[in-house]
Amino acid sequence: MQTVMVTGGTGYIGSHTAVELINEGFRVLIADNLSNSEAGVLDGIEKITGVRPGFEELDICDEAALKSYLDRNPEISAIIHFAAFKAVGESVDKPLKYYRNNLVSLINLLEQMLIRSITNLVFSSSCTVYGQPDLLPVTESAPVKKAGSPYGNTKKISEDIIADTIHSDPSIKAVSLRYFNPIGAHPSALIGELPRGVPDNLVPFITQTAIGVRDVLKVFGDDYNTPDGSCIRDYLHVTDLAKAHVTAIKRLIENKNKDNYEVFNLGTGQGVSVLEMIKTFEKVNSVSLNYTITGRRPGDTEQVWADTTLANRELGWKAGSSLEEALATAWKWEKYYRESKQDK
Repeated sequence: MQTVMVTGGTGYIGSHTAVELINEGFRVLIADNLSNSEAGVLDGIEKITGVRPGFEELDICDEAALKSYLDRNPEISAIIHFAAFKAVGESVDKPLKYYRNNLVSLINLLEQMLIRSITNLVFSSSCTVYGQPDLLPVTESAPVKKAGSPYGNTKKISEDIIADTIHSDPSIKAVSLRYFNPIGAHPSALIGELPRGVPDNLVPFITQTAIGVRDVLKVFGDDYNTPDGSCIRDYLHVTDLAKAHVTAIKRLIENKNKDNYEVFNLGTGQGVSVLEMIKTFEKVNSVSLNYTITGRRPGDTEQVWADTTLANRELGWKAGSSLEEALATAWKWEKYYRESKQDK
């Protein structure tokens, strides 16, 4: 049984990926500093899979703590690296916080991988590396532009760091997965997106407004060059995204990678506007949302969606869930989480 270390594994995408890894027979060890997640997520993973992953509260920016952790877990053969700060708006206000956390954590991991001959890495990247693409849908060969935010820049720089490390020592193999916009929750509603404080992403803000935690949903701009004036994104179900990580890990472990460093877009290939998302959520879940139009938000890209041809062909992966299914699970999770909080 292969052992996979999942950094940030109690977070949104990390927890769903842990479920899919366990379902595929991997042993999962989660390391997370719980800065934007809760340890209670482990209960949800265990209820879904029947297996409780290993867990340690760990900040991988702490080099000594990371060394100690890896000393105690020499069986790790692959790492999926999610742990990072991810709020675009906050990164504009606090750039040094993002550069320190997101880059130092990756550098520490890569150094330890080289020392310990851990050869397989899947990196959580982002479509933000493309900025506002010249052509849509965007392919992996599109130019990587100046990032629109410090968060986006940390993903671009991280990809460069991985590529340079592999060029200097090809014993490491890595896959960077450039996500578009993950939404939804596990169909069981036992795990889902759980942002601390005010959500930075659209769907948790929608669900929190629908359930009454937020008074109003702000739509950042209706004057973009899009059909309804609001930003367009490519929204994919988080469970589909999680399954892609399992496929990528298997590709590396089984030496099916064509290059030591590969990059894949993960999305649905369909662009959906913010206003379309709101209307679809209202229709699918039979709720009405209180929303208002405000000014544009610094760092936002006007429109972007994926060409997923490469991931479809090379990984054998394709997003299988509809927008309606994703939004239904997001609402189911929000209600379950609020009810469970009331019961305590």
